[in-house]
Amino acid sequence: MSGRSVVIGVAGGSGSGKTTVVRRIVESLGPDQVTVLLHDRYYRDRSDLRLEERAALNYDHPDSLETDLMVRHLRELREGRPVEVPTYDFARYARMPETETAQPRRTIIVEGILIFADPGLRALLDVKVFVDADDDIRFIRRLRRDVAERGRTMDSVVEQYQSTVKPMHLEFVEPSKRYADIIVPQGGHNTVAIDMLLTLIRSLASR
Repeated sequence: MSGRSVVIGVAGGSGSGKTTVVRRIVESLGPDQVTVLLHDRYYRDRSDLRLEERAALNYDHPDSLETDLMVRHLRELREGRPVEVPTYDFARYARMPETETAQPRRTIIVEGILIFADPGLRALLDVKVFVDADDDIRFIRRLRRDVAERGRTMDSVVEQYQSTVKPMHLEFVEPSKRYADIIVPQGGHNTVAIDMLLTLIRSLASR
């Protein structure tokens, strides 16, 4: 790979449609041209706590994430070096011993609800995209995802949403929208906004 990577940050509330937007970018550019870094792979390792204690932690606060490690990884990728990305077991609220190798590519996408809340991470993003969606739609999507994909019960998802997800969204995620270069309303189904975003990314990646 010649030249520095273009880094695209995709933020937005939980269930806003970030993954759909990222998928569209990857499909458009080609998976061999894009590396995706997920912020929620970087939850801190709290295996020193019992499962019940881990489940009670606030995972929607910036302090729950090892963002400084992600910043180091992103800098390495931008310099053309592969990195070992942590993996996370969402059912057990625990970091797994295995890592996955991320390769440096022309386009790097960083996805997460809190990526604009950290100044160090924000400074490494060439384009900052905030995916917006109504609160009720976001909650329904999160409920379906966490039950189907992350081994959670409906009651635990509702409890977590009321106790931490919604308050942290109002305190950290929503205010970070002011840092966005592009806001995509209606989540990942706004094809006009996504097509405009793809045009911009292709232009930057071809330089």
